[in-house]
Amino acid sequence: MLRCANVLIVQCIACHEISPPAPAANLIRACGADWIRIGETEYRQNLIVTPDAVVAGWAPAGFAALTADDFASLLKYAPEVVLLGTGATPALSPLPPYQRAGASAHRRRGDGQQRAACRTFNILVAEDRRVVAALTIG
Repeated sequence: MLRCANVLIVQCIACHEISPPAPAANLIRACGADWIRIGETEYRQNLIVTPDAVVAGWAPAGFAALTADDFASLLKYAPEVVLLGTGATPALSPLPPYQRAGASAHRRRGDGQQRAACRTFNILVAEDRRVVAALTIG
């Protein structure tokens, strides 16, 4: 875990069962190297997940090609916390787009291993927080 200018950064790689389903919110139930299960639906592409929405196809070029615009697109959800799950790619330090998008929004943000990002998302949803998980696959 890493902090950068009021930003929490969290990361994750491979997952197993994470938590039971919740009736009123999206919860990430499980994930692996190339998939994520939200409720009973399995996704195999990069996602934005909020407590009430799943948007497939975010940042289609993948983690290595993320831009400031990819991060800025997350702000339309008015998050308190943004989690970035980097799939099988460990991200050891913040990227410049993190700093540009996060500094202007004054949001907390996390990047990290997929499993940790998924568990953290579920905990924040249970706390009724405005959380957005941006999850890259692969």
